[in-house]
Amino acid sequence: MARLNYYYFDFKAMGSPCSIQLYAKNKKKGRDAAETVIADVNRLEDRYSRYRDDSFLSKINRVAAVAGSITVDNETAGLLDYAATCYQQSNGLFDITSGILRQAWNFKSGKLPAPEAIDRIKEKIGWHHLNWHRPKLSFGVPGMEIDFGGIVKEYAVDRAAALCFEAGVKHGIVNLGGDIKIIGPHPDGNPWRIAIRHPRQHDTAMKTLLLQTGALASSGDYERCITVDGKRYGHVLNPKTGWPVQHMAAVSVVGEFCVVAGSASTIGMLKESQGAAWLKDLGLPHLWIDVEGGTGGTLLGTDPHATS
Repeated sequence: MARLNYYYFDFKAMGSPCSIQLYAKNKKKGRDAAETVIADVNRLEDRYSRYRDDSFLSKINRVAAVAGSITVDNETAGLLDYAATCYQQSNGLFDITSGILRQAWNFKSGKLPAPEAIDRIKEKIGWHHLNWHRPKLSFGVPGMEIDFGGIVKEYAVDRAAALCFEAGVKHGIVNLGGDIKIIGPHPDGNPWRIAIRHPRQHDTAMKTLLLQTGALASSGDYERCITVDGKRYGHVLNPKTGWPVQHMAAVSVVGEFCVVAGSASTIGMLKESQGAAWLKDLGLPHLWIDVEGGTGGTLLGTDPHATS
């Protein structure tokens, strides 16, 4: 067997620092695989960014603004199908129409939005206002928006790992802003060491995992937040109330696919006091910490996927 060399590539995408670590026979093979991944991540960002007027997502939202209909391609249809599943499994808490709440919440302002502003926006939120029958998406209320922010980055991670594998890379790890997928273990079979950061102590790891396969995603009030009168308001917003969740500080989930781990960690946050029970019933290895500092989850015990 030819000796494999280790290569590291870092880049920025989807508003996050990203990296690919992989083993390849030579630098050209490693760079070719990395460039294929980076190009695909950039493609997805260009296509589904809410910040680009020329993105397909912006085209969808221009149709949503007038309560119109649009026909979508297979890739977008797959994302919508997954969003529908998440909405159902979360009892309406994971809702891709809730991104419009950012119109009320400015986490750089240091101020809370007026309750009336949130109530006005809530009228435009709700997957149940959509009519989704492949390949046609219709909006029942004018002024709505959809946002794939809770799905696309994790979907990109899974695609990145698959693209590396297709390029002949069998050992490596993809990290897009903390959403992680293992391509394969180190060539000697050793796992990758992955630290889960503490949401309040930025230089502290809550847990260090040893993963040979699978994916890891986390959700929490790590960065964007407002503190008013000593109370912290994070950026994970409940679509039913329009206000930040108050129970969980962070949730991490390990799964076969990053998109599943990501949506599960977000739903765990949105479930608030029922989050721990929901995650336990889900059955995936996980770790949570609440706003009081309490912790729980299977990753604290003797889960075979992880160790300290």
